[in-house]
Amino acid sequence: MSISFTVKATRRDDLGKGASRRLRHAGQVPAVVYGGHAEPTSITVMHKDLWHSLENEAFYSHVLDLEIDGKVEKVVLRDLQRHPYKSLVMHADFQRVSSDELMHAQVPLHFINENTSIGAKKGGMISHLVTEVEVTCLPGDLPEFIEVDLASLDLDHTLHLSDLQAPKGVSFRELAAHDNNLGIVVIHMPKGATAATEE
Repeated sequence: MSISFTVKATRRDDLGKGASRRLRHAGQVPAVVYGGHAEPTSITVMHKDLWHSLENEAFYSHVLDLEIDGKVEKVVLRDLQRHPYKSLVMHADFQRVSSDELMHAQVPLHFINENTSIGAKKGGMISHLVTEVEVTCLPGDLPEFIEVDLASLDLDHTLHLSDLQAPKGVSFRELAAHDNNLGIVVIHMPKGATAATEE
């Protein structure tokens, strides 16, 4: 992982809806960090800094340095609550991770060779069934994304989770824990094109 992110935070003791409302008015986001054999800690982060980090896709699938009053902890972003229509983050959840303990995280899929795939060349339309997958790995092995090569995907074929190449030290949780071989991408002829061919 070549990119690194530092989130600066301050511990907070003033809890409740009223306190959270005051923090948001002051340009801050109420948040919590939990897990890692330590008690949950209520914190605040600056909204403008968090919003800027969220614009980078890698922020969602990286181990972050959470600096709370000068002390740094390794965390991942676990959940976000956004305002329904304003460009505002209402609350954030961070989870502590340990370098020697397995963790679970959502990792985005990056699709390549869509337009040059066998099915696309025949006029097929690509449908993405999922755009991210949950992985299990050590924090040091967490990938920024997983590449999905569609070059050999033909018409009326589905690419499944088991067809993806997991990076070293990484396993797909749906397969390992639930034996669920998710469909990832499918290519079909558009309905109109099929009908025209039949006519």
